[in-house]
Amino acid sequence: MAQVIEENGELVIRLSLREKIFALHGNPRAKAVDLIATTESENPWSKEVLRGVRAPGTGIPYLVLLGTMRFKSGKDFTAIYKRGPVRIYEFKAGEFKRWVVSI
Repeated sequence: MAQVIEENGELVIRLSLREKIFALHGNPRAKAVDLIATTESENPWSKEVLRGVRAPGTGIPYLVLLGTMRFKSGKDFTAIYKRGPVRIYEFKAGEFKRWVVSI
């Protein structure tokens, strides 16, 4: 399961090899100083949590969502599994506007 760690002033989502293959992405990184807020949601499949369309990545509704979600003003990275809460990391700069990761 994906884990968010801090490493040399950066936040990193550490993905397993299988997760990297399904997400079609390596370990996403962002500067820790660019982190605006973190929130949690009990329903990872709600419209408030997910936005845009998956491209690239792997998605099976209500089971797994790994990869990039693209929308009009940017993109999010998701690593969501089945049920349970997710933590949402919001950034002011970087490749992704948000990370949505199962906890």
